[in-house]
Amino acid sequence: MAKTTPQSYANHARLDPPFHFFLVWLCFAAVILSVILLVRHPRMSSILWVLLAIGLLVTATKARTYSLKVQDRIIRLEERLRLAMLLPEAARTRIGELTESQLIALRFASDAELPALALRAVNEGLTNKQIKSSIQSWRPDYLRV
Repeated sequence: MAKTTPQSYANHARLDPPFHFFLVWLCFAAVILSVILLVRHPRMSSILWVLLAIGLLVTATKARTYSLKVQDRIIRLEERLRLAMLLPEAARTRIGELTESQLIALRFASDAELPALALRAVNEGLTNKQIKSSIQSWRPDYLRV
């Protein structure tokens, strides 16, 4: 998705082409081919290839999930700081009641609608999908990987 395309609820999900279209498929192919090798030629070296292929797949998956978790932590911090600046004094004590998922979804709300939407999320227990679909003025996040 080019940065010139306005981001919205309909198109905000992102794929990382090197990971989703190359590395994942390469790892799956390695696992499948190593299992075929093991079935055709059951040797200790074939077992090793299966284990290495599975290890490669697990390593690639964990590397991706770790980087996403770090991004989530940073987004959580940014949104807490943003809420502390935008919420009225009396409502700031409720920031801690927002879940990680809610904070991550609120990053797409504009500064003008963030306070009301954040309080609504806390009061009504909105899910991240409900929060995102409630946003009227979308604040794009093109940096998410």
